[in-house]
Amino acid sequence: MHGGIRRGGVLVLVSASMDRFGSAVTVHRGGTTVAEIASNAATPNVEPRVEFVRTGPRELRTAVLLPSDHRRGRSLPVLLDPYGGPHFGRVLAARNAYLESQWWADQGFAVVVAAGRGTPGRGIEWEQSVYLDIAEVVLEDQLDALRGAAAANPDLDLGRVAIRGWSFGGYLAALAVLRAPDAVHAAVAGAPVTDERLYDTFYTERYLGHPDDRPEVYDRNSLIADAPELRRPLLLVHGLADDNVVSAHTLRLSRALLEAGRPHEVLPLTGITHMAVRPAVAENLLRLQLDFLTRALD
Repeated sequence: MHGGIRRGGVLVLVSASMDRFGSAVTVHRGGTTVAEIASNAATPNVEPRVEFVRTGPRELRTAVLLPSDHRRGRSLPVLLDPYGGPHFGRVLAARNAYLESQWWADQGFAVVVAAGRGTPGRGIEWEQSVYLDIAEVVLEDQLDALRGAAAANPDLDLGRVAIRGWSFGGYLAALAVLRAPDAVHAAVAGAPVTDERLYDTFYTERYLGHPDDRPEVYDRNSLIADAPELRRPLLLVHGLADDNVVSAHTLRLSRALLEAGRPHEVLPLTGITHMAVRPAVAENLLRLQLDFLTRALD
């Protein structure tokens, strides 16, 4: 993976790969490398073990991570670990992209990270294929990736499948247990967009049109009406200071679940915005999710 900026004949290039941690930053002038900017970042204590595969009829780019001490023949619960939405790809040729996924794998999961339709990097038609449908199309690809990964590795136990995600990934996690409970058996939904009418208009109208013109599209892509269908463990996590996906998203879904008599858990994060970046909060949040999913799949 490469990115850079060029000004006044000088190019600063930032490069990442599966062969090294972090990024290499080099300075180029006139086609010649003139300097490399040193990195003093600590070396992570997690070593990602990533297998890249193509899954399903659309050859979805998929990364599979197993526990560092895994021995073939040992059955593993599966954790889908997607983002899955527009603008951001999770299946990257960059080692640091898989540090958290490998941590989950080392807790005893087979982790599957899949880039379905709508994600960047496979052309404009691929990205536009989620127009008016950011629910069923995206969920279908995650399920195809799950089945494809299990077909390639029989150690993946399709009877014990969980999903976790944040932001669009949180929406996708909740969507999975609501609409595909036979395939996905537990979910952690972090900062999920549960009703697109509550989200930024520049984003929603690009993919779903205007809500006054297409109310049925917004209804079809919302999670609220699906609340009575919940029959799998679901943990909703939301920062109460989130100014991107406001906490009303989780509160509205939780209210609908309560009114439908569907048990679920809600973890409010006081003073946390869209991402839990404080080290103590981030670490303990991972451990709380692990405890929830372990109990849910037991």
